[in-house]
Amino acid sequence: MQDERGFLPAASAPDTSGHAPPAPRRGLKMRTKRLLWIWGFLALPVLFYSVIRFYPTLDAFRLSLTNWDLLSDPEFIGLDNYRRLFADPAFWQVFRNTFTYLIIGTPVSLALAFVIAYFLDRIRFGHTFLRALYFLPFITTASAMAWVWRWFYQPAPTGIINNALGKIGVSPIPFLSSVELALPSITFTAIWAGLGFQIIIFMAGLRAIPATYYEAAKIDGLNDWQILRKITLPLLKPTTVFLVVFSSIGFLRIFDQVYNMSSIDPGGPLNSTKPLVLMIYQTAFSSYEMGYASAQTVVLFTILLVISLVQLWILKER
Repeated sequence: MQDERGFLPAASAPDTSGHAPPAPRRGLKMRTKRLLWIWGFLALPVLFYSVIRFYPTLDAFRLSLTNWDLLSDPEFIGLDNYRRLFADPAFWQVFRNTFTYLIIGTPVSLALAFVIAYFLDRIRFGHTFLRALYFLPFITTASAMAWVWRWFYQPAPTGIINNALGKIGVSPIPFLSSVELALPSITFTAIWAGLGFQIIIFMAGLRAIPATYYEAAKIDGLNDWQILRKITLPLLKPTTVFLVVFSSIGFLRIFDQVYNMSSIDPGGPLNSTKPLVLMIYQTAFSSYEMGYASAQTVVLFTILLVISLVQLWILKER
C-alpha cells in the first residue's frame, strides 16, 4: 500500500537479499542478570553452610532421640536421653558453671574493653602499636595461650605469680587446684584472651561517631561525663548489642581454656570448671554416647538461642 508520494512504507518493503530478517534480541533483563550473579557468588557459601553447619545441627535433633555408639545402628528411644540428662546432678553442676562464665565474663570484659578503647582512642602517640598489642592475644592460638597461663598459675617456684607473691610474704594461692578459685582463674584468662577483639570493635564504633556531635556538645557547655552519657554511649548502642551477643555466645561455648588449664582432669577439680561444651565433648568422644551427646548439644543450642534473643530484645527496648 503506497503513501501519498507513491512510495512503499519502510516496514513493508520486500527483502531482495534472499535472507530471512533477523529475529528480535530477547536477552535477560538487567535485574535477572544481577540475581544470577549474586546467587552465583553465594552458591559456594550457601552450600558450605548447608553441609557443614545446617545439616549437622538439624541431624543432632534426630540423633538426640536415639541410642547410638558409632558402631551399631541408631536405636530410637524417644525422650529418654533428655530425661536422663535432666535427672543427672552433674549436668546441673555443669549448667551452673556455664552460666557463671557468662555472668562474670560478659559484663567484666565489655566494661574493661570500653574503658580501654575510650582512653586509647584519645591517644595519638603510639596508637597503632598499642592497638596491635591489645589485639595480639586474640590472634594467639588458644591452646598455647592456655598453657602459658597454666604455667603462670603453678605453685612456686615454677609459677610466676605465686613466685612473685612468695617474695613479698604472701602464701601461695591454689589458682587451679581450688574448687572456689579455679573457675574465676580460668574466666580471667578467657576475658584477657578476647579483650583485644572487643577493644577494636569499640574503637571502630567510637571512630564512626561524627565529630560534629562532640563539637556541638562542647559549644552547648557539656562536660566530658555528659558527652559520654548523652552522646557516646547512646550512639554506641549497635556496637554494644553486637558485642554483648558475640561475647555471650563465646562464654557459653568456652572450651579451650578449660580443657588445657585444668590441673587434675579436664573440667576439674570436682567438675568445678567444666562447661557444657566440655561435657558434650567427653560424652561423645570418651564415652561414645552420641545420642546422649546430641541431646546435650540440643540443650546448648536452645540456651544459646534463647539468651541471644532475650539480649537482643532487652537492648532493643532500651
